[in-house]
Amino acid sequence: MNSEILQTADTKMQKTIEALKKGLLSIRTGRATSALVDNIGIDYYGTITPLNQISSVSTPEARLIVIQPWDRSALSNIEKAILKSDLGINPTNDGNVIRLILPPLNEERRKELVKVARKEVEECKISLRHVRREAVEELKKLEKDKQISQDEEHRAVEQLQKITDSSMSESDKVGQDKEAEILEI
Repeated sequence: MNSEILQTADTKMQKTIEALKKGLLSIRTGRATSALVDNIGIDYYGTITPLNQISSVSTPEARLIVIQPWDRSALSNIEKAILKSDLGINPTNDGNVIRLILPPLNEERRKELVKVARKEVEECKISLRHVRREAVEELKKLEKDKQISQDEEHRAVEQLQKITDSSMSESDKVGQDKEAEILEI
């Protein structure tokens, strides 16, 4: 019973780290990637739709993102959504496609992006601690209901702490890698 709780907690922690990795992809670095615009929601016929569902997004050059909507009537809505987003990039609309030219990052903007990345990592750690707390509560409930002994509960909590520590260090590593990528000139 307690091994199921530990397995569930481990799975949730791994999913949390995967969500962190996906979230960090949307933070701009020196080079263009389609992940920068994937999370932008477009008002498409009254429904907020992710950009990658109404257009093709490509990166033909290191500092250029090209967005080609399947429906040209969505061009202006895409342009407005990009302007509202926190990318800090002005889109160029030629009537067929939208081009986003990524300017080189200055030192101040790099430091801001590092802060954003650290905030994402901290939110991940909070989620990991929350998963740990839920698992500990489940283990204590099992012990209280006499389904496991006090020693088993104690050992399971120790194993859970090892899993949590491992996940925390993995989230730190992911954050440090992203910081290095942002600061890379």
